Amino acid sequence: MSNRKAVVNRDTSETQIQVSIDLDGSGKVNFDTGVHFLDHMLDQIARHGLIDIDVKAKGDLHIDNHHTVEDIGITLGQAFAKALADKRGIRRYGHAYVPLDEALSRVVIDFSGRPGLFYRVEYTRSMIGDFDVDLFGEFFQGFTNHAMVTLHIDNMHGKNSHHIAETIFKAFGRAVRMAIEPDPRMGDQMPSTKGSL
Repeated sequence: MSNRKAVVNRDTSETQIQVSIDLDGSGKVNFDTGVHFLDHMLDQIARHGLIDIDVKAKGDLHIDNHHTVEDIGITLGQAFAKALADKRGIRRYGHAYVPLDEALSRVVIDFSGRPGLFYRVEYTRSMIGDFDVDLFGEFFQGFTNHAMVTLHIDNMHGKNSHHIAETIFKAFGRAVRMAIEPDPRMGDQMPSTKGSL
C-alpha cells in the first residue's frame, strides 16, 4: 500500500498531457489545462477524494475542448491503474450521494478490471459558460476505459446545470476515495474471489 503514486504522459497529434497523482494525498492540486471549468471539476475530485492531482495539458483548443477533455480522462485513468497496481488490500467498491441545493447525484464505482460506464445525466442546458456539457461523458468514458472500472453515474434531481455537474464530480471523488481505501480486515488480500482484478 505504500507509494501509491503515478506519473503518466500522453502525447498525440492532438494533445500533450502529463498527469501526476498521489492517491494518499490531501487534495492538493495544480492544473494547467486551458479548460477552466474542467479544472474546477478536477478540483472537486481531488478535494473530496483526498487525492493530490497535477495536470498539465496542451491541446487543440483552437478547434474545441473535446480532445483535451477526453485525453485528460484517459490519462487520469491510466494514472489510477498504475498507482493501484494489483489493487491488493483495497475496498474495491465505493459509492456516494452528494447534494448541492436542488441537485442530487449518485456515483457507484467498482475497480473491477472490467470497463463499463453507465452515465444517466440530463443537463438543463448544453453549455456551462463556454464548456459543452457533452464532454463530461467523454471524460468519464476515457477514465473508465483506462482505469478499468465499472462506473455508474446518475443525476437524480437538478435544474441548474452547474449544480448537476458539481454534484457528479464531488460524488465521484468521494466514491473513489471509499473504493481505493485500504481495508484493514482485507490485509494484503485480493478483493476478488477470482484472485486477480
